[in-house]
Amino acid sequence: MANISTSDMRSGAKVMVDGDPCAIIDNEHVKPGKGQAFNRLKLRNLRSGRVWERTFKSGDTLESADVMDTDMEYLYTDGEFWHFMAVDGSFEQHAADETAVGDTVKWLKEQEKYVVTLYNGAPLAVAAPNFIELEVKDTDPGVKGDTANGGSKPAYLVTGAMVRVPLFINIGEVLRVDTRTGEYVSRATGK
Repeated sequence: MANISTSDMRSGAKVMVDGDPCAIIDNEHVKPGKGQAFNRLKLRNLRSGRVWERTFKSGDTLESADVMDTDMEYLYTDGEFWHFMAVDGSFEQHAADETAVGDTVKWLKEQEKYVVTLYNGAPLAVAAPNFIELEVKDTDPGVKGDTANGGSKPAYLVTGAMVRVPLFINIGEVLRVDTRTGEYVSRATGK
């Protein structure tokens, strides 16, 4: 792998620190009045998600990490692993474990595309698209006269996620949900 100088590191770059792949969140160059200049890096461990700061002398180098973000289609789960397939024409399949999937599990829908971060060919993290359309599996029945700004109720989606929805939403409706906040956006259109 190539080495990157601390002065060339940018936010989002992936490097190896203490044997783990890390993403650089921030790189601050510090030149004290006395002594040698240094870089204060804010890093996120891609395996554990832990964020910490570390200082390096200016000009030090770090090994770049073999990490790739790849678009993949979710296929199925076998109870222990979640299986994804590359959509680039290679049809290569990867099995992600519970730590790689994390909270994205409540937004996993078959035949939907997700961004899978691969490290040495193994899934490290799975990111859901910003918006996803899911069917309501269970909620209290809507009553005639309920309006969009009259309140909200819990609705359980087919993936198991719970979303607060307006009172007029019924079982079987397909909703557009923001996966970043877990909030109802609208009814799905065109389905």
